[in-house]
Amino acid sequence: MNTKQKIIQEIENLSESSLTEILTYIQQIKNQETDKDEVWQAYLESKQERKEVYRRLAES
Repeated sequence: MNTKQKIIQEIENLSESSLTEILTYIQQIKNQETDKDEVWQAYLESKQERKEVYRRLAES
């Protein structure tokens, strides 16, 4: 049994109030992943900008 199947099995035995808490937690995790993706993209863009600056400095 893989992790996803184990989670589903455990969820089936939870109360509605617990399911609501679990849903909220899952949504928070997804939002954190989105935030990390945005931060990573900003880093890559910044790195590319600096690369161009360093190239220009080296050529001057």
